[in-house]
Amino acid sequence: MADISLKFPDGSERPYPAGITGKALAESISKSLSKKAVALVLDGELVDLADPIDRDAGVKIVTRGDDEALELIRHDCAHVLAEAVQELFPGTQVTIGPVIQDGFFYDFARDEPFHLDDLEKIEAKMHEIIKRNAPFTKEVWTREKAIEHFKATGEDYKVELIDAIPVGEDLKMYRQGDWMDLCRGPHMTSTGQIGTAFKLMKLAGAYWRGDSNNAMLQRIYGTAWASDKDLKAHLHQIEEAEKRDHRKLGREMSLFHFQEEGPGVVFWHPKGWELFQTLTNYMRRRQNAAGYKEVNAPQILDKSLWETSGHWEWYQENMFATTTEDDRQFAIKPMNCPGHVQIFKHGLRSYRELPYRISEFGCVHRYEPSGALHGLMRVRGFTQDDAHVFCTDEQLEEECMDIDELIRSVYRDFGFDEIVVKLSTRPEKRVGTDDQWDRAEAVMLKVLKRIEAESGGKVKTGINPGEGAFYGPKFEYVLKDAIGREWQCGTNQVDFNLPERFDAFYIDAESDRQRPVMLHRAILGSMERFIGILIESYGGHFPLWLAPVQAVVATIVTEADDYGRKVEAELRAAGFRVETDFRNEKINYKVREHSLAKVPVILVAGRREAEEGTISVRRLGSQQQTVMTFAEAKAMLLAEAVPPDLKPE
Repeated sequence: MADISLKFPDGSERPYPAGITGKALAESISKSLSKKAVALVLDGELVDLADPIDRDAGVKIVTRGDDEALELIRHDCAHVLAEAVQELFPGTQVTIGPVIQDGFFYDFARDEPFHLDDLEKIEAKMHEIIKRNAPFTKEVWTREKAIEHFKATGEDYKVELIDAIPVGEDLKMYRQGDWMDLCRGPHMTSTGQIGTAFKLMKLAGAYWRGDSNNAMLQRIYGTAWASDKDLKAHLHQIEEAEKRDHRKLGREMSLFHFQEEGPGVVFWHPKGWELFQTLTNYMRRRQNAAGYKEVNAPQILDKSLWETSGHWEWYQENMFATTTEDDRQFAIKPMNCPGHVQIFKHGLRSYRELPYRISEFGCVHRYEPSGALHGLMRVRGFTQDDAHVFCTDEQLEEECMDIDELIRSVYRDFGFDEIVVKLSTRPEKRVGTDDQWDRAEAVMLKVLKRIEAESGGKVKTGINPGEGAFYGPKFEYVLKDAIGREWQCGTNQVDFNLPERFDAFYIDAESDRQRPVMLHRAILGSMERFIGILIESYGGHFPLWLAPVQAVVATIVTEADDYGRKVEAELRAAGFRVETDFRNEKINYKVREHSLAKVPVILVAGRREAEEGTISVRRLGSQQQTVMTFAEAKAMLLAEAVPPDLKPE
């Protein structure tokens, strides 16, 4: 049999006999590697270790400690969950069990409902199955054999799945001991390699194939990790996330609420709107300093504009539309972009005006399914810190670099220091010519390399192949919050589509018409969602400059109320956001109440403080209080409350 050439991650290449398996390949390298190996990466694709290699290829032996193995651990764990359920509850049908972020789930068809108590029993059975260390073995069956098998075992959902598989495609069956399942694979070599770092998390209902016209199934969610340490860290993160849930803190801090009459739109309370405006004013200053001019485009526009932009064809089902008495159709804007193109087009634009940067705190509305709504994180009406830049091809690189610095410096001001910048490249379905894509991607790849180099490697970068928008490649900015969760917020996207559709142009140095490059740029993204992220990352403990109420003046005795009013008036006159609490309640009660509302500073005044002109300063989360003159306290608090962009360098 002819030899094939296999290339390893270190760049070395070696000849091997065609048909060698991943297992044999690992054994040829070392016995220790063979014992650790769980799968193979073949030309970038994860495959079973038992699969033969019949061509020249790039290979990587995957061990359980490699990043690629985590998906296999979760996939295998889902299979073990299904086996455990069928052992404990005979007659239950298994349907699908995919890997998801941080874990897996499996959907079951069963007449009796599962209960939370059942999860503990199922987990115990899973540990038992894993201890058996049964090998995963793959068999390729004919369509007829697979259908006959699942009909005989009463697995109607599996039969339906097979019917949906294209004729001629191999059907893979994976065994683990006496249990088997239809599966594309791959899997590790045995159930024992799953380990013990897994936990079943919750029960939920799910329609078969996500269609409400189909039967309701029972879904069991689980999480699985490479080590008990990783599992413990994940469970701690979940516990922290529950404590920091922005919906819970929003109620306690009286920031906002939702109600049925306005699904997916926010009712901002005074304190919440103060927070919103503080954030908006900060962003306005940052954008103005970066050369953006703020604009405001109409909230509702004629259908014809949305047809020109393409939204009516591609996005209509997500738009709120209405027809007037004169039969004109209008739609509330789901995006700010078409309005900004109209502003750019109004009058002739010279190349001397480029880059032309405009920004808007634009309120947009998009129809989201009711089941997808989630507090501030997923709404139907929200405000974007949106901006669009019109520039020349030659200006694109430096403009992207300037946008990058602005985005990352904003994140630093909020304490987000761990940033990942990813470049999403051309998808299969797209507009624009290959030449346009080639030029834009080349520039953006150069920018990506500059970002990593100029940050000294502190900013992690990556590429999402095929994940770009249909109208151009884009940068995505992912930040990590205080408890380690990642959030995709900022974007910078090249657009070949709208300038062409709206015939936007500028006049170049030779007095010719030229199409501008258009960049869509957002930093916070949705203001509402970013506030939700901030609430959870800070746990409600906002830095003083951002807190909607920066301090409460609380008096101990009625005789100190006049002094408390003087303290309040002086702070308020200096621009400090301050409230008073002169109620006839014990001071410990007042402190507890304002601490629950996450007020950063409580200024306590009694008879002695009023007589001496002092104040007792108590910080949120501290049992200690410091007595100082009011003048000292005022100077300290005002200095601390200066927004980061206004602090002297």
